[in-house]
Amino acid sequence: MVNTATDIPTYWDRYAQGVAPQQDAEALADAFGWTQYPHHGPGVELLDAADSALELGCGRGNAVAALAHQGAKATGVDLSTVQIDQARQRWEPLGAQFVHADAVEFLTGAAQRWEAIYSIWGAAWFTDPDVLFPLVHERLEPGGRFVFSCAPAVPGSYGVQGMYGAGFTGRQVWVYRWAYETGVWEDILTRHGFTQVQVWEEPAPEADHVGTVMGIAHRSG
Repeated sequence: MVNTATDIPTYWDRYAQGVAPQQDAEALADAFGWTQYPHHGPGVELLDAADSALELGCGRGNAVAALAHQGAKATGVDLSTVQIDQARQRWEPLGAQFVHADAVEFLTGAAQRWEAIYSIWGAAWFTDPDVLFPLVHERLEPGGRFVFSCAPAVPGSYGVQGMYGAGFTGRQVWVYRWAYETGVWEDILTRHGFTQVQVWEEPAPEADHVGTVMGIAHRSG
């Protein structure tokens, strides 16, 4: 029987080791690419100049660092030890904070609230929304916003989806993702108490290419 609790962090550690870092100035300038296409789509303005922000699945920590550089109290959470160690070494001098933890466990134990909680192709996509979204709502300040981006669902294939992280010939390491149509995302967010909910598919820069699901939702003020 595979112990997925330990294998999943290992999967993300291996993923981190395969990502080449950018120069600091470039990493900060490009930090808020919500889509998978460089210099395409909305940017940091989606967070509405929040003074405090939490990223779920922060990866290399570039977006957290960019917010800290602008004066926000910014924290990033990630399951990968490699990602968090690299982010701390690189970005803590800017005032960015990083926590090695599972997003659900972190939010469950958190005592503070944030003006913005966000996920850029991160934990919001790899966690059951019926588990994660209520926790996000609880940890937002009144009037705060939740912003996320992820891949759109393959037409006709919705809900939880699995993939083998090491390929079909590798060890049995798997991760789960959740994929829905935009209207279903909106329904899930509304069901868990969010207001002013907007979920849309941001078109790709080229026709017939894969777009990006974008979501914004608020906790009532």
